[in-house]
Amino acid sequence: MHTLPKGSKKLLNAWAFYDWANSVYSLVISSAIFPIFYGALTITIDDGIITNDTVTFLGIDFNNDTLISYVTGLAFLVVSVLSPFLSGIADYVGNKKNFMKFFCYMGAISCIGLFWFNLEQLWFGLLCYFLALIGFWGSLVFYNSYLPDIAFPEQQDKISAKGYSLGYIGSVLLLLLCLGMILSYETFGFKDEGLPTRLSFILTGVWWIVFSQYTYYYLPKGNKTNHKVTKDVLFNGFKELKKIWFRINENLQLRRYLYAFFLYSMAVQTIMLIATYFGIEELDWGGQDSTTGLIVSILLIQLVAILGAFLTSRASGKFGNIQTLIVINVMWIGICIYAYFITTPFQFYGAAALVGLVMGGIQSLSRSTYSKLLPRDAVDTASYFSFYDVSEKIGIVIGMFTYGFIAQVTGSIRYSILFLILFFVLGVVLLLRVPKTKF
Repeated sequence: MHTLPKGSKKLLNAWAFYDWANSVYSLVISSAIFPIFYGALTITIDDGIITNDTVTFLGIDFNNDTLISYVTGLAFLVVSVLSPFLSGIADYVGNKKNFMKFFCYMGAISCIGLFWFNLEQLWFGLLCYFLALIGFWGSLVFYNSYLPDIAFPEQQDKISAKGYSLGYIGSVLLLLLCLGMILSYETFGFKDEGLPTRLSFILTGVWWIVFSQYTYYYLPKGNKTNHKVTKDVLFNGFKELKKIWFRINENLQLRRYLYAFFLYSMAVQTIMLIATYFGIEELDWGGQDSTTGLIVSILLIQLVAILGAFLTSRASGKFGNIQTLIVINVMWIGICIYAYFITTPFQFYGAAALVGLVMGGIQSLSRSTYSKLLPRDAVDTASYFSFYDVSEKIGIVIGMFTYGFIAQVTGSIRYSILFLILFFVLGVVLLLRVPKTKF
């Protein structure tokens, strides 16, 4: 570990490189190969028509979408409860890098465990999925909290966008490798596409662990404190949570922005989590290979997202962060309306391109905007960012259960997406009420 000064190019690049390491989880596990693998495992299709999508778990019959959405929502609920508690402890004892490593390794090893996912041992597969999700998002609590520690305000938009761009590039490279193995499994010596699909989960975990080492080599341990771990520290997270809540309430800009972020992020993250399931169940593929089509659309999202993050960074520099976020939210509203009417793969590809353009932008700009709104003298940055992450996670819990409920009542995911427009509209209204600022 090398101690580098705040703002140094090598330190900033090392921080951003963690996106390269961990984004393979969000692409391979959350968005692409695992949802398709789970669908193939739990759905019976006869002549292009779904004849059975019921899964038995713990003696109870679930709709396959309902089961995975409940497990996803529960995992995000656990993260939302743990993150303020753990980040408060990390700030107190000054070792948030160790916490980041713990969640990283837990998530990566759980990805590897998905290799053994099957209906006979469904509990084990769902447990690995559950722990991988907690590991990914848990590590991000500490990763995001490093941003104001390692970068000056004028550097944060650019380096945040660079991190997302690196993540998109790295994850696309691994996805292309996995896709090549799956589609050309005979060339690689596999007897069927099932084994290379499950090997993709192992590659994801190994990639995540190996490439994160560069980040850990240069990132500082944490705040320069020497507190010992005592029983009082166990309650320090709750004290920090209460303290930060009062500070946020005293900061009008930060409070209103956080409310807006909570609402529009709820919709963004839910859409990203259900996009592949939408493609599997709502589109008429007309005899085409839906697996290839879905992965192509996800690749399209990732590639366009690189451009989206770059354009958003430029736009925020010219027009301001809040103004740019308002425009992006309005674009999301248009995408949701368009998605409600799509029925063909070609239309789905068009929606994927539009989603990619605004996805990268809204994620990177939201992170850097929040970082800029933090008090300049803030030391306990992990606790502040836990609020950011808790808002996002609780929003996802609400979004996933809303999606599941509406889909179950109406029998279609389309109505769930249409309902999410409400969250974008409320997000725009609240962003308009954020007091004007210099950035």
